[in-house]
Amino acid sequence: MKRSEQACLVTGLLAEEFPKAECELDYESPWQLLVATVLSAQCTDQRVNQVTPELFRRWPGPHELAEAPVVEVEEVVRPTGFFRNKARWLAATAAVISDDHGGQVPSDPEVLVELPGVGRKTANVVLGEAFEIAAGIAVDTHVKRVARRLGLTAESDPLKIEAELEALLPREDWIGFSMRTILHGRRVCIARKPRCESCCLEPVCAKVGV
Repeated sequence: MKRSEQACLVTGLLAEEFPKAECELDYESPWQLLVATVLSAQCTDQRVNQVTPELFRRWPGPHELAEAPVVEVEEVVRPTGFFRNKARWLAATAAVISDDHGGQVPSDPEVLVELPGVGRKTANVVLGEAFEIAAGIAVDTHVKRVARRLGLTAESDPLKIEAELEALLPREDWIGFSMRTILHGRRVCIARKPRCESCCLEPVCAKVGV
């Protein structure tokens, strides 16, 4: 089976398994999603969802966060890990969005990835979820693991994995594939002991490294 055919089968099976796949971060605006996604690095969505209500209560938007004392932001985001870097990135990004973009998260992929702490994965998540723009496939640790186990890629670098996956799938499938593969990686194709016996992708999986 060609990898392009396999990728299309995977997309269809995941769509059946997760018909309403959505980001599990709680947010009410593109700004809140951007903040939550930055905080989610090396942290669970559940933990981020416990932190963001207080963060947004104290500093509702980019202007308020840009003016906030960084040490206070650090204390609020501390439970998410790497809190000093995350607080510094958020403060810097808030200042840029407030000063240069009228307080609105830019929907231009090239502009978005230039913000402090915002890589391609974060940009792809925000653009796909908040703006419904299929700028790219978001490759986090779950997408990387699932794609490699399926045999869709042998790469380890997220940028190379993203490029390979995007070459296999039509652009209209990128957003759904990202979200559904993340959910599948969290719930079924877990790192230490994948649940192959209950996996919807088992018939088309190469089981690389399993």
